[in-house]
Amino acid sequence: MELQQMRYVVAVAETNSFTRAAERCLVVQSALSHQIARLEGELGARLFERTSRRVRLTPAGAAFLPAARQCLDAAERAAAEVAAAVGEVRGRLAVGLIPTVAAVDVPGALSEFRQRYPHVRISLCVGASEDLVEQVRQGAVDVAFLGLPTTARPQGVAARELARDRLVAVVAPDHPLADEPVVDLRRLSSEVFVDLPAGTAGRVQSDLAFSAAGLGRDVAFEVTTADFIARLVAQGLCVAMLPAAYAPQLAGVVTIEVTDAPARVEYVIWGRTSTPAATAFLDVLDVLDVRDVPDVLDRHEGTQHPSAIYAGG
Repeated sequence: MELQQMRYVVAVAETNSFTRAAERCLVVQSALSHQIARLEGELGARLFERTSRRVRLTPAGAAFLPAARQCLDAAERAAAEVAAAVGEVRGRLAVGLIPTVAAVDVPGALSEFRQRYPHVRISLCVGASEDLVEQVRQGAVDVAFLGLPTTARPQGVAARELARDRLVAVVAPDHPLADEPVVDLRRLSSEVFVDLPAGTAGRVQSDLAFSAAGLGRDVAFEVTTADFIARLVAQGLCVAMLPAAYAPQLAGVVTIEVTDAPARVEYVIWGRTSTPAATAFLDVLDVLDVRDVPDVLDRHEGTQHPSAIYAGG
């Protein structure tokens, strides 16, 4: 069984096509089909069902696919470690971030990283803080940028605090509050809100703040991205609360300081065992000192409340 055969299987499974898989792998389709047929012969089972209209995994193929991916990941990590041993950084770098990250210019950092290490392939994913923490724990993401309440800290990962910030109110330019220098939660509680879906981590921080003040609010619009929140606000449909450092990036809205707004902390996190590419990226960010690694690892693992990894955006 060869790694190339596994690459072909993964490519066909991800594209649902022998033709597109061959294009991805830069081989002729007949060669790819031959290698997969040869592997199926070695395994004594068909991995794909082929018809004139579609290609899909058989039960045997579905069982084989995760192991094939793990083998390819292990081989790539091994190659990256060898390259690092002779002074080269290769392999992959998976970066995760919340939509409202503001403490770091992520595109700028990636640009500098790419100039230094052109042989590293980079993937980005945007998600909620608690999901990113879990992905870093599992090794699916190498480095992630989070926003958490001041009472929380990432669990089970290495972490470094980047900045602290407070939420501000975001309203349309012609909103009655637009000319106010400050506002409080009680005044905001009478407004119609847009926020992330109920139960999501980015929603929790505002919900807890209103609840702690003994206030309710009407969240009439629920969306999944901060930029669309701003678009709804700009139409005068609702108001929102977003991190102060992120809000200036939004067009067509006005921000107002909230006297009793909740605060959040932005973190960069990474796995307890870093790849050479992840270590190099952390060096570009200037947040990693190898001598400090034991100090930034969380020492309080074990029982934790879910709010320990709630996001602030």
